[in-house]
This record gives sequence, C-alpha cells and structure tokens, in this order.
Amino acid sequence: MPQPWITYILKCKHGILYTGITNDIENRVIVHNQGKGGSFTNRNKPCVLVWHEHHKNRSDAQKRECEIKSWEKQKKLELINSKLL
Repeated sequence: MPQPWITYILKCKHGILYTGITNDIENRVIVHNQGKGGSFTNRNKPCVLVWHEHHKNRSDAQKRECEIKSWEKQKKLELINSKLL
C-alpha cells in the first residue's frame, strides 16, 4: 500500500519555518538535519517537525504546500498552535 503524501512544517534555527511535502516524514526530517534535504534547511538546521497533515495524493499535498508558503509567519504559527490544542 502506498504511503500517504504529507505536507509539513519544520521549525528551524532562529525560529524560521520551512514548509515541504514528502511521503516519508520520519526519513525526511532526518535527511533535513543531515544537511541533505536542501540548501535552505542545511543553512538553518537543526530542524524540528512542528506540524503535518496527510493527503490522498502528491497533487493535493503540493497545493496545500503552496497555500501555506503564501501565508505570513503569524498565520503559519496559528496553524501550528491549532494542532497543539
């Protein structure tokens, strides 16, 4: 059975938020912290997973990623905090 696609937010060095997608969240966070997940997270590690949600396919996950990336930081923090309640 295929893994669901996941949109996620990482909190990185200096409180910087990074949004991405994956179908293997545990491995993706490890890769980011090893410096192999992309230049942005490599420059801003360590990264901690602070929010994620599942989607039925890659397309839906990418649409949500684009939506979240367009938001101001405060709105992203509100999304993260809403999952903690």
